[in-house]
Amino acid sequence: MYSTGTAYLLWFLSFFGALGFHRFYLGKIPTGILWMCTGGLSMFGSFYDFFTLPGQVREANIRNAIYNGAAQGKQGGWRYVNDGEFHHVREKETVERTILRLAKENNGIISASEVALAANISIDQAKKDLDALVSKGIAELRVRKTGTLVYTLPEMMDRDEPLEDF
Repeated sequence: MYSTGTAYLLWFLSFFGALGFHRFYLGKIPTGILWMCTGGLSMFGSFYDFFTLPGQVREANIRNAIYNGAAQGKQGGWRYVNDGEFHHVREKETVERTILRLAKENNGIISASEVALAANISIDQAKKDLDALVSKGIAELRVRKTGTLVYTLPEMMDRDEPLEDF
């Protein structure tokens, strides 16, 4: 994150913006070179920068947040918060992805009620989605020794649980 204080300090150290150090800091290399060669556009650009520097820092932070999010492959978007920070907002997770995440967290064993709770759907819908994975051969329906029906994803199980085939 770029700092407005640092940008103003560089503006001051570059002879009141004439050498454009603050522009280099904010990633505006072409205009930094222009400022350096023209004395901050004969100081008119330097005075302009003095009044608009907070907005330029905010724009640089937005560019930085978008670039970092794209580079990390994050889905969703960025939301500006009043404190000057940008926070990543995740897209709503699909039910299938919720099932896979839960299965990974629970060593490959999940129930319809866990999926319904995590995905904010009905238990009937959770059972339909889990049964669809069973029909695709991704999951198996098993019974715990206690009699509870659970769905297993064998590739995510780290060891065989004492389960009976259904």
